[in-house]
Amino acid sequence: MLSTRALERIIQDAAQERRVHPAQLDAQALEGILKRDIYRRLQMSLPAQMAKKRVLDVLAEVQRVAAEVGTVDYVPADLSRLEEGVRRFTLYFDWPESQRLRGVLNMARQEEAVGNDVAALLEEGEGLIGQMERRLAEGLVAQGQDLAELKASFERVSGVGGREVRRLENLLEQIDDAQKQGMLLPGEVERARKLSLTLRKKLESSVVQTAPGEVTVMDPAAQAKIRALELEHAGRHLGDVLAEYGPLISARPELEAHARDLNDAMVAGTLTEEAIGAWQQELGTQRDALRAEQQAQLEELERALADLSASDEAAKARLSLGLARHTLEEGGLAGDELRDLELTLSALRLSPDGGDTLRQHRELSELERSARDVAGASEELASQIAEAREALGRGETVNVDALYDVLERRMGQAAQEREELDTRADHVVQEYDSVRNLAGETIQRLGRLADTLRAQRGLGQLSAQARERYVTTLEEAEALLDEAHAEHAAAQEVTASFGEDALSDLLGIFDMAEDGSDGTGLLEVIESDQEEGRDLLATDSPTPAPATAPAETDFNPFAFLSGAAAQPAAPGPTEAPVVAETVAPLGTSAEPAPATDTSSLPADAWVVQGGRVQQGASDQLTAQVADLLGCAEGLGVTRLRFEDDQWSWSARQNAGGSWRLARAADAASLELNHGSWLKEG
Repeated sequence: MLSTRALERIIQDAAQERRVHPAQLDAQALEGILKRDIYRRLQMSLPAQMAKKRVLDVLAEVQRVAAEVGTVDYVPADLSRLEEGVRRFTLYFDWPESQRLRGVLNMARQEEAVGNDVAALLEEGEGLIGQMERRLAEGLVAQGQDLAELKASFERVSGVGGREVRRLENLLEQIDDAQKQGMLLPGEVERARKLSLTLRKKLESSVVQTAPGEVTVMDPAAQAKIRALELEHAGRHLGDVLAEYGPLISARPELEAHARDLNDAMVAGTLTEEAIGAWQQELGTQRDALRAEQQAQLEELERALADLSASDEAAKARLSLGLARHTLEEGGLAGDELRDLELTLSALRLSPDGGDTLRQHRELSELERSARDVAGASEELASQIAEAREALGRGETVNVDALYDVLERRMGQAAQEREELDTRADHVVQEYDSVRNLAGETIQRLGRLADTLRAQRGLGQLSAQARERYVTTLEEAEALLDEAHAEHAAAQEVTASFGEDALSDLLGIFDMAEDGSDGTGLLEVIESDQEEGRDLLATDSPTPAPATAPAETDFNPFAFLSGAAAQPAAPGPTEAPVVAETVAPLGTSAEPAPATDTSSLPADAWVVQGGRVQQGASDQLTAQVADLLGCAEGLGVTRLRFEDDQWSWSARQNAGGSWRLARAADAASLELNHGSWLKEG
């Protein structure tokens, strides 16, 4: 007897000799193959007379079919869609779907070469391409979110300078280009995240405090920030590992338990990068071991299937076995395929067509695959599917329809939950549009999350991982939206207290970069809005009052508030006294009064009291900022951070009433060069 594989090889070789497809072999050509090639092979295992009888029986059947059917024009199967899919996703060769698609294409070529029907393979290949298209779309949304966060982080650390900053900038350019082209670069994103973390830690660690005994230690707030950054990075790394090794982890209960332990450690704040890295190496080793086990299992199943008599179901089983072999050769895992093959083999041993047992086994496998993409379905159905398989193994009949009812119910719940998520996302985006004009880190972060929600909202059916990211993004955005509303309410309350015009005049000082003016116009007054010879903050009397006792006729922009016209605070014990001098109108070219005692100050740093620069090399711009601090002091403000088109500024008031003021080219440099000095005051 000849095995099915050996018979297919003989026919394929004969067709190649004739330079035709096996399906184009007519009855006359098949007669020649039977009498020559197949008869010769049969004589090696059967007596000559029996071999001849077998050949004549098959030849009679061939001639009968040829007489009934006649000549059929051969139409080769169109594999171009699968070939294009393999080329399109070549970059993602390590995806299980990509590995499976390559195996499907190889099997389709083999089956088509011997004239077998490949419709089922084409259908599976189309499904795999659809899964990868969805995975690519979800990946681009996640990569876009990562890119936005990395760009925001880069703005903070760019002032640090050095080779690492340039490397990070180059990586961000590569990722940005790939995003525009619809490509995923997970390796570059991971390297950019590590570099960003390193630079953020370097920046935060520059913030120090002087402990008793003049011992310099890291600021506790900076330590907490660094730990938060490390936990955030570790959480992202853990998510990547779980996604990469998902099939392996789900196949080993002990690995699933360890994954839960790591998740618990992340929630508790004790997760470390070292623990994740060590587990990732262990997972790589275990995946190689599992692949070797599955290869041995595949060979055993192949020998068992070779002993089965020929049938349509046996042919399907051999096709599935070939797909599993290709999957393992491509570096993937074939646990589901091998399990299904074992169940098929058990059913075919009882009946040549497998009967209802084989049909129900396949229904259970299809149900299990479908449930993986439905939230909560896999967890609810896992035990029920396992019990059903055990019942089939005992020869019992199971009610698969009842299990499908569970899946349909879960699908309905998932559709309703998705609708609710989309509604919440729409609400966040709409509310963000109403507060987007506010300044601050909260609004900037909310804006980035709103962009991500728009992209996630536009995705079709979500995988379990993408749905989890959608929920996480939405929860973070809603929390930030609450903060933004609180900030907006506070601004509205101040407006109601001070009056909209007065508050606008004061807050307009912080919008220097938006009107395109240079730094010298920081507090400049529009000429049409002031009387001739008067300035918004100038005194009514041409003779200025001493700074320590302002005249009752001084203009006070906060005088309409009860108790707002408080006297300036007395100078602190270490501060220089305030000198009574004439204050030039803001925006004029009058030279500021010379400052004193610059030896103990960093560059671009000043000490201000009573609206005047007391220490530091003053110029017109710093004199105007000092005047701004005097206005802020009347509001009870003790800390300010703002930017113009040239500088980032920061000021802090101490208990004695004096301000420490500093500036730098950007916020990162400001924190690095002056952060500790500002906090010392």
